[in-house]
Parts: sequence; C-alpha cells; structure tokens
Amino acid sequence: MMSLTLTRLSPALGAIVEGVDLAQPLTDSLQQELRQALLQHQVLFFRNQDISPRQQRDFAARFGDLHTHPIYPQHPDAPQVMILDTDAFDLKDNAIWHTDVTFIETPPAAAVLAARQLPEFGGDTLWASSFAAWDALSDRLKVLLEGLTATHDFTKTFPLKRFGLTPADREKWEQTRRDNPPLSHPVVRTHPESGRKGLFVNGGFTTEINELPEEESAALLAFLLAHQARPEFTIRWRWQAGDVAFWDNRSTSHYAVDDYRPTRRIMHRATILGDKPF
Repeated sequence: MMSLTLTRLSPALGAIVEGVDLAQPLTDSLQQELRQALLQHQVLFFRNQDISPRQQRDFAARFGDLHTHPIYPQHPDAPQVMILDTDAFDLKDNAIWHTDVTFIETPPAAAVLAARQLPEFGGDTLWASSFAAWDALSDRLKVLLEGLTATHDFTKTFPLKRFGLTPADREKWEQTRRDNPPLSHPVVRTHPESGRKGLFVNGGFTTEINELPEEESAALLAFLLAHQARPEFTIRWRWQAGDVAFWDNRSTSHYAVDDYRPTRRIMHRATILGDKPF
C-alpha cells in the first residue's frame, strides 16, 4: 500500500510528494489523499516518475473530465495530452503570469505537467497563490473587488499574427475564435471545494475590469497582476528529468521562464476541466 510523504516548500504554496508511482492506477483512498494535499498546498511535485503519456492522461482523468486544447498539438498516443515543444511553437507567451484556459466558461480545475526534454540550464516554472495574494489585500480594496467582473479573451495570448501563419493554422484560429468569444469571470473567485477566496485575473487572458472606466480598469488590473506576482506569494521549481507537477488552476497562476533559447524544451500537459467560477 502506498503511503504519502509531503514536504512543504514555502509558506504560500507547494509541496513535494513522495511514496507515489504515478504510472500505477490510483486507488480511491490515494486519490482522495492527493486531492486533499492539492487543496492544502495548491501545487504538488513528484520526482523520478517514469510515466507515459497514456498514464499521465489516466492519472489526470481520475480527477475529472479532460480538456483538449484548441491550438497546441496533441500527443498521438493520448489526444488529451497537450505537447509544449519549443521546436514546434515559440512559447514566449507562456513567459507571463497566467492561469490556464480562463477563456472558457468552465476553466480548468487542475493540470498535470510532465517534463519530457529539458535544457541543461534554465526553463524553471514559477507558481503563485491567489489565496495568499487575496489575503494580503486591505479590507477596503477587498470590498471593491468583490463586486467586480473581468473579461477574459483567448486572443490576448493567441494573437492571429502569431498563430495564423499558414492557411490551416488560420482556419484553426478562426474556429477557436468563433467557439470562444470573450467572456466574463468574477475578479474574486470562491474555491468550490475549500471555500477560500482568491484573485482570478491573469496576464494571459484578462483584458479589462468591466465595471470601471478604461483608465481605472487598466490601473487596477495592472496593480492586481503585479501584486499577485510578489515573491512571497510564489514558488520556483527547477525541473529535473522525471518530474511531474500537479496544480490547482482555480487558485494559482504560473510563469514558464523563457531563459533557455535556443535549447529545446518539451513538456506534456493534461488539463482537468473545472466548473463555472463564482
């Protein structure tokens, strides 16, 4: 029987999990232990995992239905696993603080990221806790923010000029645009499992705060994005071969450091759908 060992990494978020082989099917009890650990620590890290794309998919699917990304390529052995390969795409737009796929009605609840090919140096990923960022705000600002919504737009991270260079890519982009018009989410999200509040804006997809004039929206949004990236709310992970990260997308944002060019970096992500933010 597997027994989890958790090593906390920072006051804000993050823990290393030992005693789990992700290539093996999860028992119900182990799945519940990992779910509770994720709620507590927001991002979990697993070392020395020999996990295939299909096993990665199966692990993620134990926590919910999986999302298929409309733009990035899919793994041929497991279409629900997205390939992030710097030889296929210029991934500079991941080098911003972002929360995955917030341009849909039910943004992902969580994601599982596996390191497949790493540069000798660089390529770290940072995560930030939206709970810690929210808790650090003044009470008066919290009152203002709780009544606000923000627009999230697919095109902010996926502009046509970069993702529509060929006729096939342009057709895919235009279909994604039709399927995903801009939509609104609350600026402050209540976590559906823990009940904790956190900021729910991100540099990847949030374009404006709807209830404010343009200038006020821009100023407040800029402040919130800078605030939630403060070092005390974050953790930085230095990838090693065999590493897997599992994070709660409802309460974190992350930043893939773009410091390793022209070296190739390949990551595989399985994305677990969530519910409508409230």
